[in-house]
Amino acid sequence: MQVILMERIENLGALGDVVDVKSGFARNYLVPQKKAKIATKENIAEFENIRAELEKAAAERTKAAEDRLVAVKGMELELEVRSGPEGKLFGSVSNHDIAEAITAKGAKVERREVRMPEGPIRHIGDYEILIHFQNDVETLVKVSVKPDADSDMEVVERGQPIGTFVEED
Repeated sequence: MQVILMERIENLGALGDVVDVKSGFARNYLVPQKKAKIATKENIAEFENIRAELEKAAAERTKAAEDRLVAVKGMELELEVRSGPEGKLFGSVSNHDIAEAITAKGAKVERREVRMPEGPIRHIGDYEILIHFQNDVETLVKVSVKPDADSDMEVVERGQPIGTFVEED
């Protein structure tokens, strides 16, 4: 099924492109979300009449995303979490936690904008996390995950006992 894209969609096309998609994808997602219209002669003519308005709205969204990017670019976060003796976290640090930490520093970031392709962080260490605001508007944020004061963090080398065993009589 051919559709006209009403906005830029990642891995599909740009505003105004006529692309072939599966009919279910068009009927169930693109058309109801007003991201595309079915490519008929009438819809193509109607699109050409409103193209300038759509391009202006897309430019405004990109400008807003770039403004938010300036606030986040170069940001470094330090998160203190409970961890075990080998540096493994009790729980994990997810995109939700990172979005909250960035928002607490004064820049608005939504959870869906934090990209963590390897999944949540489960170990102490330094990480670079991608913040993806919009197509082509993204930056890296340095996240340092450290043990909190309540953690029993010790440097443990392989083969060394963690504690001592005392046998009671």
